[in-house]
Amino acid sequence: MPIVAAPAAPVNLTFKRNPDPAIAPMMILRSTPASPFARKCFLAASVLGLTGELKLETADPNDAADSLRAQNPLGKIPALVIEDGSTLFDSRVIVEYFDHRAGGGKIIPSEPKARFAALRLQALADGMTDAQILIVYEARFRPAEHHVKKWTDYQADKIKRALDALETNPPSLDSIPNVGQIALACFLGHRDLRFAGDWRAACPKLVAWLDRFAAKVPAFAETKVTP
Repeated sequence: MPIVAAPAAPVNLTFKRNPDPAIAPMMILRSTPASPFARKCFLAASVLGLTGELKLETADPNDAADSLRAQNPLGKIPALVIEDGSTLFDSRVIVEYFDHRAGGGKIIPSEPKARFAALRLQALADGMTDAQILIVYEARFRPAEHHVKKWTDYQADKIKRALDALETNPPSLDSIPNVGQIALACFLGHRDLRFAGDWRAACPKLVAWLDRFAAKVPAFAETKVTP
């Protein structure tokens, strides 16, 4: 798989840096538009009907003066600021909070078998996304002469094994997509953005699955970042 990442581009959603204090308190999701983990949180809020309670605000993890580092000492995105000023991170905690806020048992099933299947798929998809981001960072932050091919190959192999497993046995798609299904869609979308959809030719079943997901979740198209 290639290592060079595609350039970032604007997203359709607006991330506001300075929320209007005159507006009633809302949850604030702090991130960057292209973050697959922020997209996962927004899609979760969307399928749960919570977007009207959620404001999006840009965060710069590389800016030492950004309040993100006070909101999350790790300085990582996304971070969720709740109306009382407390914060939650990372995306897995945020989506669980959204599910709780929406009444529970909606995107994280209550029934044990379905619950752990959804959480397992989320872990797989998030792990693929983590590996993918590490490959992107290798290209972004290191000069070409300092790239460590053994390291990027190690990350790419994780992604290839996971894609092969998912293509062999594609996941189901719930009437309200669960956290695992949302996380997988966000990984595939991020793959399209950063690696020009190089997974598609080898994974026709997953392509069809993602098309069904996109048809079910309009926010998936609304949050797309185009290369």
